[in-house]
Amino acid sequence: MALPPTEARAAAAAGCPVDHEAMARAAGGAHHGYEPFDLKDPFPAYAELRRAEPVMYDERIDCWVVTRYADVKSTFENWETFSSENAQAPVRERGPEASRIMTEGGFTAYSGLSARIPPEHTRIRAIAQRAFTPRRFKALEPTIRENTRRALAEMLANPDRTGDFFAQVAYDIPTITILTLLGVDTAQVPTYKRWSDSRAAMTWGNLDDEEQVPHAHNLVEYWQECIALVTRAHADGGDDLIADLVAAQGEGSEITDHEIASLAYSLLFAGHETTTTLIANCIRVLLSHRAQWEQLVEDPTRIAAAVDEVLRYSGSIVAWRRKALADTEIGGVAIPEGANILLVMGSANRDEAVFEAPEVFDISRTDARNHLSFGFGIHYCLGNMLAKLQAKIALEETIAAVPGLRLADGADIDFRENLSFRVPLSVPVAWEA
Repeated sequence: MALPPTEARAAAAAGCPVDHEAMARAAGGAHHGYEPFDLKDPFPAYAELRRAEPVMYDERIDCWVVTRYADVKSTFENWETFSSENAQAPVRERGPEASRIMTEGGFTAYSGLSARIPPEHTRIRAIAQRAFTPRRFKALEPTIRENTRRALAEMLANPDRTGDFFAQVAYDIPTITILTLLGVDTAQVPTYKRWSDSRAAMTWGNLDDEEQVPHAHNLVEYWQECIALVTRAHADGGDDLIADLVAAQGEGSEITDHEIASLAYSLLFAGHETTTTLIANCIRVLLSHRAQWEQLVEDPTRIAAAVDEVLRYSGSIVAWRRKALADTEIGGVAIPEGANILLVMGSANRDEAVFEAPEVFDISRTDARNHLSFGFGIHYCLGNMLAKLQAKIALEETIAAVPGLRLADGADIDFRENLSFRVPLSVPVAWEA
């Protein structure tokens, strides 16, 4: 007979073997309503987890699911015990055909930074940070603003006075930005979006062997192009981030071509995928809270604070992984060496112990910036300033162009199935003439 969950954890703490699947069955197998890949409205389940089982083993994804703010933050901070080495590992093991395609295609991409550990992470991040500068962000601001205005004008030209803000405005703007930053032809936006969709699906999705195959082909193409970008930077130089990293090699910085290509592989995904979602979420959430949208129309200086509250209330990334390097504990629960940890920032950001009335969206909240949507500690998101800048510009330009924007009548927004990335499939909007 399986031990009850509490006794099973005590057994684990005493060094006794534990049957995790039996633990789940003993708990009723309900996981408190938590469904790892269903992100339409995960927040009630998050709240129940925080209340009933803030550190819960989920055998479906082989992860200890951590939902309270203090536990998530301290685990992020303790990189020596909780390694990031599994952050980019596929949630579902690659099937034989996808593995063959990627091996024969020379796919050797590794994480740019998020799955690397010190001292390697420290070395590469220090070099990348010198190239990823506020000066570059400032130089990009006029282009971001112009791209936003153009996308809005094209959407607003629809005589039906309806549109999809996600597809028509939020989708392309951050991609153009990151391609420009890395010196890539912006005509390739659709190609990089296709590759990024495949990366999200292959790494954090729930695909069977057959479903993985087209994505495997896309990832081979994506990685080969990242290698080609580094080769071109060696040959032609340029005023972009990849060229800066190549130049740093000549100045004595310890970074290899493969590491630069891996940074490109990461940035050409992370640099736009989550920002597209952030921009879409800003519109989706604010239009769902009409009075607060009107406050921004009246006083656009409040937009920066509103962006932080959107990040707290409905972040682009709701969960991230770590791996225990030793027998340890989180929140008083024994965690065995080698265990996978899922840190649910989407839950931590609504923790009653940290945020007053956390389920309430409130742009006047003074502590919204304490959210964990960009992570915490040594892996804190390198591009957080650029993401927030683009969201701020998108809101400024949208409010100026169409202050009467509203969610389309009857809008029922669905979200992509994914373990980590909470992406709306559309944001249907409407406006008056």
